[in-house]
Amino acid sequence: MEDVETVANTVWDNINSVVTMEIYNGRSLADLLTLETLLSLLGNAIGATVILILGFLISGILSRRIARVGTMHESLDDTLFVFFGNIVRYTILAFTGLFVLNTFGVQTTSIIAVIGAAGLAIGLALQGTLSNVAAGVMLILFRPLKNGDFVQVNDVVGTVKEITLNYTEIADIGNVKVVVPNSEVWGNTIKNYSGYRTRRAEWEFGVGYGANLAQAEDVIRDTIMSDPRSHTDPEPFIQVNNLNSSSVDFLVRVWCASGDYFQYQADMKRNVKEALDAAGVDIPFPTRTVFMQSDSDTSDKGSQPLVAE
Repeated sequence: MEDVETVANTVWDNINSVVTMEIYNGRSLADLLTLETLLSLLGNAIGATVILILGFLISGILSRRIARVGTMHESLDDTLFVFFGNIVRYTILAFTGLFVLNTFGVQTTSIIAVIGAAGLAIGLALQGTLSNVAAGVMLILFRPLKNGDFVQVNDVVGTVKEITLNYTEIADIGNVKVVVPNSEVWGNTIKNYSGYRTRRAEWEFGVGYGANLAQAEDVIRDTIMSDPRSHTDPEPFIQVNNLNSSSVDFLVRVWCASGDYFQYQADMKRNVKEALDAAGVDIPFPTRTVFMQSDSDTSDKGSQPLVAE
């Protein structure tokens, strides 16, 4: 009988210690089971729910409004403002979570310190990715290139298809998809062939030393300037530039629209060549004469030309 009473007392003491143990905000389980405490907790839960709903609503509204700014103006980039909108949204949600914890009496100072330390560790671990994001923001903000531009980045030449916060997608000349990290794009020289509306095409045409230079110049000028893609402003440059070993070289510089540049430059090479042929202007090419001399006729005949190329 005494053993039963001893066990019962032990169990009661354990229950009593659990009930009187501080488990929340300096209060024991017995204190929390009172009607006043339960009503207080219910009020905190309702307040936390209201804070969460308001936090999600406000963050969503602000995020959408910021993202909409990029679509309202053509000079602004949509991707950048979507990124800013997401930053604002998650910042508001983070503060909302802290307010909810404060509502229940949780001390958030230590939590903020832990989050800060974790953020530093994550930042060090992902510094390569973060550098790409930072470079992506700079690319979108300063816009040295944009979708549809024909560019050269490092050894990659092609058309820009997409610029994200992490990488830039380029379709090269063979229409192969090339993904370049933004840190390599921003940290290197960018040649944007679509950056300006006009470009200067340049050629060098050679004519023979016996050709009429004034006639050759007129043929070249009339052929190129008759093409509608040729611009008269700035004024074209057509001058003798070099006296080569077998030709007199004309240097020709004419401006055209950037979008016409490559095809225009190729077309003019053929057109000028055909026009010079039609006008009878000699277009020289390198020649070589080979002399052969035998031992038997060196004293009588001398050297005779055998082959000419």
